[in-house]
Amino acid sequence: MKTQLFFLLLLGYYSLAQSTQTVRGKITDAASKAPVVGATVVVVGSNPLNGTTTDADGNFRLLKVNVGRASLRVTYLGYEDIFAKDVIVNTGKEVVLDLSMTESFKNLNEVTVKYKRSEDNKVANNEMSTVSARPFAPSETLKYAGSLGDPSRMAANFAGVSGANDARNDIVVRGNSPASLLWRLDGVNIPNPNHFSSLGTSGGPVSMLNTNLLAKSDFMSGAFSAEYANALGSVFDLRLRKGNDEKHEFLTQVGFNGVEVGAEGPYSKKSKASYLLNYRYSLFGIMSNLGFDIAGTPYYQDFTFKTDVPVGKKGQLTFWTLAGKSNITFLGKDVDTEKGDAYGDENTNTRVRFETGIAALSYEHRFTDKTFGKVTFSASRSYQNFKGDTVIYKPETKVISEEILAQQAEFTNEKLSLNASVNHKISAKDKISAGVIVDLSRFKLLNSNLYPNAVTLRNTDGETMLTQAYVQWKHRFSQNLTLNAGLTGLHYELNNSAALEPRVGLAYQATDRSTFNFAYGLHSNLQPLLLYFYQTQNTNGSYSLTNKDLGFTKSHHFVLGYERSLGENLRLKLEAYYQSLFNVPIQPSLGYYSVLIEGVDFAPTNVGNLVNKGTGRNYGLEMTLEKYFSNNYYFLITGSLFDSKYKGSDGIERNTPFNNHYVVNVLAGKDIPLGNRGVLSINWKLTSAGGKYIRPINLEASAEANTTIYDESRAFMQQQNGYFRTDLKIGYKLNRRRSTHELAIDLQNFTNHQNVFQQAYNPRTNKIGTAYQQGFLPIPFYRLTF
Repeated sequence: MKTQLFFLLLLGYYSLAQSTQTVRGKITDAASKAPVVGATVVVVGSNPLNGTTTDADGNFRLLKVNVGRASLRVTYLGYEDIFAKDVIVNTGKEVVLDLSMTESFKNLNEVTVKYKRSEDNKVANNEMSTVSARPFAPSETLKYAGSLGDPSRMAANFAGVSGANDARNDIVVRGNSPASLLWRLDGVNIPNPNHFSSLGTSGGPVSMLNTNLLAKSDFMSGAFSAEYANALGSVFDLRLRKGNDEKHEFLTQVGFNGVEVGAEGPYSKKSKASYLLNYRYSLFGIMSNLGFDIAGTPYYQDFTFKTDVPVGKKGQLTFWTLAGKSNITFLGKDVDTEKGDAYGDENTNTRVRFETGIAALSYEHRFTDKTFGKVTFSASRSYQNFKGDTVIYKPETKVISEEILAQQAEFTNEKLSLNASVNHKISAKDKISAGVIVDLSRFKLLNSNLYPNAVTLRNTDGETMLTQAYVQWKHRFSQNLTLNAGLTGLHYELNNSAALEPRVGLAYQATDRSTFNFAYGLHSNLQPLLLYFYQTQNTNGSYSLTNKDLGFTKSHHFVLGYERSLGENLRLKLEAYYQSLFNVPIQPSLGYYSVLIEGVDFAPTNVGNLVNKGTGRNYGLEMTLEKYFSNNYYFLITGSLFDSKYKGSDGIERNTPFNNHYVVNVLAGKDIPLGNRGVLSINWKLTSAGGKYIRPINLEASAEANTTIYDESRAFMQQQNGYFRTDLKIGYKLNRRRSTHELAIDLQNFTNHQNVFQQAYNPRTNKIGTAYQQGFLPIPFYRLTF
């Protein structure tokens, strides 16, 4: 009966008139943020032509744009055209765009260049980015199969990127540790924005970032510009969108990330001030609270709020906050001892709790039509509490005879930050920007092993400061040749270490369809905070902080790229890179350890007496073939061939645990219109990658010690079997008069391929057990906007 009703609804909507929606926004100068007055904005292919011009504030409004997907062209004398492709138009929500135009360099009597990169909807937000920068729209995180509305999982489809494992969204970029990623939100360097996120890691099982609230953002995989520092491998430069400043709109959604509700709108009809808020709660937590017995239930919730308030004609005041908390318990009695478990241990009860909060207040002011500045004050707090109990059972039963507290940890990291920047457009040829970022951190780090032997690993309460200053210059030698250059400096107060980093990039448009790019950057990265404060026990029983004076890990990063437009909606991109890492902390005595392997586990490595004498190298070739959405379909094919090696103090060149050697992603999607208001979508993804290198287990030594013992002499010389997974997402969208319904089912790993997660010694069976990654898992999704 329900199926019949569903198809009757579809048939009923076939005969309805075409639904429409308002598309509006603002056009500004990319370099100075000044409004572009009188620019022409048209809907490409509309009949009759639907167009308008921008007003004195750069605003435009297009009425009665047909629902579906639209492309906008923006033109203005003296500026390069904008071509905004694949704009999704729904009845349940207005489309509000914030677009920037680049002043044209050429004189009017010069030959017109047919293809302009400013018309490419894959050009990064950051003008100083030359190569290895890939912007993404929030719609992509919902469109791609397997992404689950998570920016990190979506980015795992890009060339040069591979996912660390199915259970978390950590990403490996060009063989670098996921711990070397820099998270940035609206210009603020933020802590790990994921639920269940351990200090020193960059990912987690569930993202706190809400795709419904994001604007077009950038992902960078190397040789990034001077404003980004304290990162070796990659940068996520995310932006929150503004709330609707004219109309109240609402959202409710159910999916992998939880049950959520959201709202946005103006404070009053006369005010241009707007708000944007959203709250989510764990779907599994709700089910457990209703009486469903789910072992290892993850409880989490998060809240996001943003408000934008105009200050006169030239100022903008913005406040935003992102907060989340999560907890989970793994009980030994719930572990499947026959199949192995990815997290639990049958002899351990583990309880963890996490809290993260970030808030920022910023003011942006346009001093002239060529100069604008921004200052931001922000604060953040990350908290983690861990308890591990050793469980002793009665013989041959699951009845506990004793539960002993064996491990405990409590980590708190608080940060106050000041970000100040100024941007000035000298002319169509030259733009400069400069800024300073000051992070004042307070931390309290306590953790210890209590059973069978009591050892204090960390016991520190203190503060320190990281200061960054940078300057950048963009110079256009001609319409076809652009230089991006910059210099950034870092100082870490904890041990008075410093770094000076030059950056340079060149982009040359050889023809109307082809562009060559080159970039070089010297990058520096602090060590994980927990590593600095690991306590080494002396022979007399006292403790020493033997890692406290460690300097920055550094790398030279070279990238050569080539881009070619194969058609109006088809692009080929090739990049080759070489990264030389040095000043890497390693042990002074012979051993395999290097900081470059951090991030392979989700707990901190406890190693002392480290020195900055290690090296590493990453090099590879990447390919992207992408057809943007047009004619109701798209595809994305990415391939990466790479090698990632390092040397510890034993002088042996080893594979990093992130050296898969190759990663291939194939994604495709098709929309099938059903009448004037309905769309059926089918999205597919296939991923194939080389296996990870691991430390093999020494079975004989493990049996003798009654716990897992690794063969350190063969560390990262044994490779697991290759990784394979394919996902299928089927969705349906229905545009009613004033609301939009979206339903989908994400069939993750629908072939149920068994990919190895990890191995461990089982003392009860005296065998090496294998835990596998996620099997077949259907994830439902529903969203209503109105």
